[in-house]
Amino acid sequence: MTQQTYPGGSEALIALWQQRRGALGMAAGETLPLEADLAALARQPLPTELPPLPQKGSAYAKKRRQLLAELAGQSELALLNALCIAHLRRRRFPPEAPLLFHRIWEEQGDSLRGTLSTRWLISSIITFADHGRTEPQRRLGTSMNVLFSLMKLYEYERLHSRFEPDRAFGLAPRAKGPLPMGMPGFSLMSGELDVNLLAPIWAEALEVPVAGPLACQLLERLNGDSGTLFRRLATMRDKLRARRAAEEGE
Repeated sequence: MTQQTYPGGSEALIALWQQRRGALGMAAGETLPLEADLAALARQPLPTELPPLPQKGSAYAKKRRQLLAELAGQSELALLNALCIAHLRRRRFPPEAPLLFHRIWEEQGDSLRGTLSTRWLISSIITFADHGRTEPQRRLGTSMNVLFSLMKLYEYERLHSRFEPDRAFGLAPRAKGPLPMGMPGFSLMSGELDVNLLAPIWAEALEVPVAGPLACQLLERLNGDSGTLFRRLATMRDKLRARRAAEEGE
């Protein structure tokens, strides 16, 4: 039998995934403030000192304290957004979690897009995949989830090449061998796989309310980042075009 990357196939893989999606338990009196004044929370900075954690604190209390440390210097609104996301990644969550998440992005999206780190913008957009109000929001969230998750996997693996992220590979003859699963090759000069991947996502983002502006901001950041696969391919393409132009001019 052919060796599997994930022994047990779909059944084992899904079971592992579900293990990590247990509910974020809350103690009596712990709630998400559905009717909170979000504009006021956007102006209120997080405390500089972490509160003590009770010995028998709930999973929610522990997560909240962890997020307080991670989001130091941000606002109470950023914390509330992160807590909603933490709940919505689980199989079960408080009924107010999706309602509050949508209130946050419908009413304070401009504020958060201007202050959140890329990490939290990505976490926010992929939450729309399962919890968007509309099918276009859910579809856009899913596309962005696949895009950034695969980028993160690929870019992490590439670090083991010891090449810096903004250093493109050379144009010397590449390793021989087929692409996995019998996929056809890619032409650096005339191939448009990168365009065919990004353009439809960006075109949809321009049309989708609430989630769309968030996705557009992330795509703009991707476009401006010198350390991505897309920039490295563009650099290699430019070098190859310059080389061929020089050869034709000789």
